[in-house]
Amino acid sequence: MGDLDAPINEKPDGGNRAPVLADKVAFLTQPSAYGQHPIEVSRRETHMSWIFLAGDRVIKLKKPVRFSYLDFSTLARRESACRSELILNRRLAGEVYLSVQPLVWTNRGLAIGRPGVPVDWLVVMRRLDEANTLEQLLLAHRIHPRDLGHLVDTLTRFYRHAAHVHVSAGFHLALWRRMLADNRRVLLDLQLAPSSIGLVRWIDKAQRYFLDRKAELLASRVYAHKIVDGHGDLRPEHIFIGHPIRIIDCLEFNATLRAVDPLDEVAFLCLECERLGAAWASAYLHRRFLQSCQEPVECEALFCFYHCYRATLRARLSLAHLLEPNPRTPEKWPLLAQKYLQLAAADAARLDRMIKKPSGR
Repeated sequence: MGDLDAPINEKPDGGNRAPVLADKVAFLTQPSAYGQHPIEVSRRETHMSWIFLAGDRVIKLKKPVRFSYLDFSTLARRESACRSELILNRRLAGEVYLSVQPLVWTNRGLAIGRPGVPVDWLVVMRRLDEANTLEQLLLAHRIHPRDLGHLVDTLTRFYRHAAHVHVSAGFHLALWRRMLADNRRVLLDLQLAPSSIGLVRWIDKAQRYFLDRKAELLASRVYAHKIVDGHGDLRPEHIFIGHPIRIIDCLEFNATLRAVDPLDEVAFLCLECERLGAAWASAYLHRRFLQSCQEPVECEALFCFYHCYRATLRARLSLAHLLEPNPRTPEKWPLLAQKYLQLAAADAARLDRMIKKPSGR
């Protein structure tokens, strides 16, 4: 249902047929679709959206897809997701997320924000310079520690005011056991090379041992109300360095995936900095964030556990692309998964040392 020929269930009044996704993508690719009439429009496809870069604006159209973690299959669900995206992303990028506009069917065809029958909904954003993302600045070696300090200050304020997510310690620990089991099951079902299978088993053993021995550390985060409605996808490509710092593309479609310990979310950001070859930036963010939040010393082990889990999850998600009917860039995912597994293995070794567990490899 995610390809360009996917039918739309909601048929507008009148006309011979409802516009399908291919019609909408073709329309939004035309400069004439926009009141500003940009010189050209470029487009990008993601797993769940089409994104159109039109002059100084970015227009996002959600695909009519349904996965285990999201449901955009109806017009009403896509409208709700667009409105949630606007509200939630204004927490960290207020002036970037401008509005939600209907894509309508009129007697002259498709139009944006005019009177007519809504056939879809669009998120309208201010376009930012992608050269200023943390990812691009790290790759170009153009980031300064003061920029990272500014980022930590922004995140600290955000988490301090983020809504608390009320869960029980028992539920939280059960969720962690399930997440580790999901990673193990999926990775071992993907017919990896024998060496990778051994690595996955060793990493999983270290993570489960930590969870068994340090369950009270994870439970203490619940008791201290540290589980908050966070960003959910804190990657360097979503962070724009400047004054102010802007962070876009939170996971608006799934509140469960946004319910995080800030240490976990920042550990994910640190992992992605390491993957990009900027271990120094990861170390700086790690140290500065723990200092800023005045976290106790024992949280070092918890941070390592989070970092290890995130690396394993990213390996799993990378390889899962190969399970799609027509995966884009299939050669990319095994190499990326192997890199994440190597990072997870280094964390597993650190976890072993932290809890004084003899190596089980």
